[in-house]
Amino acid sequence: MAVKYELIKQCKQSGARLGRVHTPHGVIETPTFMPVGTQATVKTMSPEELKQMDAHIILSNTYHLFLRPGHGIVKQAGGLHKFMNWDRPILTDSGGFQVFSLSEMRKISEEGVHFRSHLNGDKLFISPEVAMEIQNALGSDIMMAFDECPPYPAEYEYVKQSTERTSRWAERCLAAHARPHDQALFAIVQGGMHKDLRIQSAKDLTSMDFPGYAIGGLSVGEPKHLMYDVLDYTVPELPADKPRYLMGVGSPDALVEGSIRGIDMFDCVLPTRIARNGTTMTSSGRLVIRNAKFAEDFGPLDPNCSCYTCTNYSRAYIRHLLKADETFGIRLTTYHNLHFLLQLMRDVRQAIMEDRLLDFRDSFFEAYGLNDNDRGF
Repeated sequence: MAVKYELIKQCKQSGARLGRVHTPHGVIETPTFMPVGTQATVKTMSPEELKQMDAHIILSNTYHLFLRPGHGIVKQAGGLHKFMNWDRPILTDSGGFQVFSLSEMRKISEEGVHFRSHLNGDKLFISPEVAMEIQNALGSDIMMAFDECPPYPAEYEYVKQSTERTSRWAERCLAAHARPHDQALFAIVQGGMHKDLRIQSAKDLTSMDFPGYAIGGLSVGEPKHLMYDVLDYTVPELPADKPRYLMGVGSPDALVEGSIRGIDMFDCVLPTRIARNGTTMTSSGRLVIRNAKFAEDFGPLDPNCSCYTCTNYSRAYIRHLLKADETFGIRLTTYHNLHFLLQLMRDVRQAIMEDRLLDFRDSFFEAYGLNDNDRGF
């Protein structure tokens, strides 16, 4: 099997899992956060810098790499790892979410999705079989089944039909997957905010015995308390001996709450996206470094952070770079935000090991300035 999950310990206080996911390109300590490298690069970061901050795995995007440079070119280069010079694990998503969110012109049928490229309007088609062909060519360690991600809110009947189609597509993905020996295919549980549909989706997909399972269709605009409700009744339906991945979630509070609910893997563009707008995550909450009050502040972004940015550069200097539109400023805020979330997950793993994750959550949230309202309760 291409991927194997090893459970190391369960937190007595919270029930969270400490584990390892073994892949052909190395071991992922879980719970983990995966930086997003949409187009075979984590924006402004080099692979060496990602290793420096100890990212165990990164995510790349099937839809974007299909559009450019094309999966044929990546295959010719020797696969995605060689193409982007990253020798640790890579997960590729299926492209389903992008087809539905980026393409205005799309037509969904049982066969697949006809859509127009958001780059140049070209007519394109992705089906479960095409999604497998692309990801087999990319050569990622973990690849995702092609699914339909219903919007929020959506009518029950629409979500029901969409979720049933996702299960049928998952079966076709399994049949079309050409490299099961060195690439693990994960299924994606859908069902919107409907308990019966989520549980049915989980039952349908687990009966097909995938090497891992993701929970999709969350963090799409719903209130946080709804997302946590969905996790509370969906996660217990997933096998305990396989990795569980919550897609598109990356706020510090959701990473901690998700870990408490038994999630092993998370990804999100949030840390890199807000970094480009001059917003940083610190141990005492979010800090908008572009603000005028930091013009003469010569302290680090976060006095409690040991990352490259905080060790070497001041708030005043970073603000200057951002105001002057200097790329180095975005590199520094991006480095810090990614390091912050990776360090948070190290702290979460340590707290699980010491059976104190609920205590950790409370003290972290208090320092971060999150009340029950902010957290969705």
